[in-house]
Amino acid sequence: MSDINLKAAIEAVLFATGSAVEESRLMAALGTEEEPVNKKAMKEAIESLMEDYESEDRGIRLIELDGKYQLCTKNEYYDVLGRIVNMPKKHSLTDVLLETLSIVAYKQPVTRTEIEKIRGVSCSHAVNKLVEYNLICEVGRLDAPGHPILFGTTDDFLRSFGISSMDELPDISPERIEDFRKQAEAEAGVEVPT
Repeated sequence: MSDINLKAAIEAVLFATGSAVEESRLMAALGTEEEPVNKKAMKEAIESLMEDYESEDRGIRLIELDGKYQLCTKNEYYDVLGRIVNMPKKHSLTDVLLETLSIVAYKQPVTRTEIEKIRGVSCSHAVNKLVEYNLICEVGRLDAPGHPILFGTTDDFLRSFGISSMDELPDISPERIEDFRKQAEAEAGVEVPT
C-alpha cells in the first residue's frame, strides 16, 4: 500500500467508525496476513495526517488518546455545529466533581470507599455524575469482600482535558502535597502525623 493510500485508508476507517481506534486494530484492518502494514509507515502516515489536519483551513483534527486515534471536530467550530445538530450539552464540573475526578485520575483504579476516605465525605452523587458524563467508568472489581467496583478515567476524560494519555497529567510536587496536608489540618483542626 503506498503512503497516499495508507493515509486515505486510515482516514476512511477513522471517519467511518466515529470513535477512537487502537493502532493495532488499524494495522490489522489495513494489512493482510501476507502483507502486514509496517509499523513505521503507519506512524508516519498518522503523523502526516495529524499535520494535514492542523492547518487553519481544516475543521477537523486527528487526536491520539492513549494509543488510540480518532477524528474529531476542532473546538473552535463547536458553536457552528450546535446550530445544525443537537449537540450534547457541555457539562459543568463543580469543585466537588473536579476533586472527585482528580482523585480517580491520579489513583486509578480506585474504589468509591477509597475516594470517600481521601475526600472525607460521601461521594456517591459525584461518582454517579462522573459516570453519567462518561468521564469515569467501571474498570473492574476489587478482589475483596463485596467485590467493590474499581473506577478509572475514560477516553472522554482525555478528550475533554485535551491530553492524549495519563502520562501528561501534571506531577504533584512534594511541596504541594505538604501545602495540601497543612491546609487539611487547618480545616479539620487536627494535626496529621507525617
